[in-house]
Amino acid sequence: MKTLIDKLHHEHRLTPEEYRLLLLDENVDNLSYLHQRAREVACERFGNRIFIRGLIEITNCCRNNCYYCGIRHDNRNVQRYMLSPDDILNCCREGYRLGFRTFVMQGGELPTAYDDRMTEVIRSIRSEFPDCAITLSLGERTREVYEQFYRAGANRYLLRHETHNADHYRQLHPAVMSSEHRLQCLAWLKEIGFQTGTGIMVGSPGQTVDYLLEDILFIEQLHPEMIGIGPFIPHRDTPFGEYPSGSITLTLKLLSIFRLMNPNVLLPSTTALATLAADGREQGILAGANVVMPNLSPGDCRANYSLYDGKATLGAEAAEGLLLLENKLAAIGYRLSKDKGDYVQR
Repeated sequence: MKTLIDKLHHEHRLTPEEYRLLLLDENVDNLSYLHQRAREVACERFGNRIFIRGLIEITNCCRNNCYYCGIRHDNRNVQRYMLSPDDILNCCREGYRLGFRTFVMQGGELPTAYDDRMTEVIRSIRSEFPDCAITLSLGERTREVYEQFYRAGANRYLLRHETHNADHYRQLHPAVMSSEHRLQCLAWLKEIGFQTGTGIMVGSPGQTVDYLLEDILFIEQLHPEMIGIGPFIPHRDTPFGEYPSGSITLTLKLLSIFRLMNPNVLLPSTTALATLAADGREQGILAGANVVMPNLSPGDCRANYSLYDGKATLGAEAAEGLLLLENKLAAIGYRLSKDKGDYVQR
């Protein structure tokens, strides 16, 4: 197994059967070796720097009814909110003061009527903060709207494909949504010129090793600049509210696989990891991650952006907790970097 890990380290790819063996292997020593190799690669490329992104959760309104998501349209137990353009700009101003040079605007998927408003927000941020990166995570739009966002000044776009397998996708989403369209959106984003991110939920209901293998092969082929993965965590007000959370161990294994597959990738250690384990963020970094995303959203909105139960929003997960985050990273030998941290092909 260590020979396979070394092969992935040097060649950045394995055969499907080799990936399967790696996914199924439960030997603790092998897993430790995989994390060590991934950590070494991340340090070779980025030093001990961990890039920070300021997360602004602009709205928990969503037109979709994904079966796993706490802000799904039909959940009547959510207190809905939508930040105004001024609210968003004020979040950016506070983030800039704190040293953030990347802003990530994330939200539920809004109707098309809001696209022009979002374009103006992007344009305002680009005008006021020309030295900052602007990342969007706003779901599926038309190619024309993606181009509009790009021309307004957005640099990056995160759109998790969630699962590459069409049958599994239908288990997680209503029939009006399709994996084909999700994958088409990712292709458009790459063609337009966005630094593009995709990713999966680990342990989502119905997920199999075969489905994970499809995801790995798809991400290998797409070659995204960012990969966002985290464990599935249920939300009580969804059809999957009684399902168990995904495996931290498998999530960390996949982080290491993706780091070895694409040494330059921007790889977040997600809030979901920090939610399931007190040191989950640190475990992700020690598995090869190099990005964290503290929350810049207004404090009174954070609890309502409840994608899953128990979401961590305080302490080192909050922008105002940067000193705590800095100390936690220093304890494992890393330091915060306030650079934009663009993807650079080497």
